[in-house]
Amino acid sequence: LGKRAAPAGERFQRVRADEVNIKNPRLRDNTYDSKGGESFGSKAWNDLKVVRGKNFRREKTKKKRNTFFGGGAITMGVNSVVFSDSD
Repeated sequence: LGKRAAPAGERFQRVRADEVNIKNPRLRDNTYDSKGGESFGSKAWNDLKVVRGKNFRREKTKKKRNTFFGGGAITMGVNSVVFSDSD
């Protein structure tokens, strides 16, 4: 059933990126930077994106503690996308 033998050393991909055609331009880039988040969240993300391993838990807790003491306003905006075949 359409199985192809993968060459040795090539990683498995269920969906090949070069075969996908995304029509809606809002869905092409799924990175955090493309969403235009609020200032506190983007500052916390810039600090946390470089942290790896055991230090991540410690840094995350520090960022959460900052939100309790006036870390910034919470936006209530909707960032969802309506698809044409939705109800």
